[in-house]
Amino acid sequence: VDLFDPLFFGISPREARVIDPQQRLVLELAWEALEDAGIAPGSLAGSDTGVFVGASWSDYSALAHQAAPHLEIGPHVATGMHDSIIANRVSYALGLQGPSMAVDTACSSSLVAVHLACQSLWSGESDLALAGGVTLNLFGPHYLAMNEIGALSPDGRCKAFDARADGMVRGEGAALVVVTPLRVALERGLPVYCLIRGSAVNNDGLSNGLTAPNPSAQEALLRSAYQRADLSPWLVDYVE
Repeated sequence: VDLFDPLFFGISPREARVIDPQQRLVLELAWEALEDAGIAPGSLAGSDTGVFVGASWSDYSALAHQAAPHLEIGPHVATGMHDSIIANRVSYALGLQGPSMAVDTACSSSLVAVHLACQSLWSGESDLALAGGVTLNLFGPHYLAMNEIGALSPDGRCKAFDARADGMVRGEGAALVVVTPLRVALERGLPVYCLIRGSAVNNDGLSNGLTAPNPSAQEALLRSAYQRADLSPWLVDYVE
């Protein structure tokens, strides 16, 4: 995550030094995603293309504050460290004028970003969108904080939906996809990897703890998603 070609994006090396690596990764992936879709990134300037990026940790900012006595506070620090700029920098670099936002809903941030991108497309607010998420583990105390609330698996292994499940394992990475209405993709001859039939978002509300799941709320979410997608649950296969 320390490797970045700032001049390619018109960014000075001095500014790049204080830009959160999450911003740098998303900028690179936005370019790659558009290339993969057969869209020249420079062709989207002035378009209603939206950018929706899930991001829920600010480790680089925490590191910078820890090193505050040695950090030069210059004009680029505020934008370099602010989570909203993770999405906004993509819009700025490519001249995109659709909605641009970083989304923080903790573990579901990337999925909610995709949901918001779909909503923007379905409402006609955008005709193309970049959606995904990024997370980098750069600050040790965040691990300790998660461990203190009992969130981490003691053996370092995920066991999702298993009776042996005893906590999460923090991973890191980034991914972006290009989302557009099917008719637009077909008209432009864009590659189609999958079709999003519907999506839904809710909250657990009151449960037996702030960070604990609420099974009835999650059931309601699934029912809502199936209804919006006009799909019967027994027609769906789960890939874990």
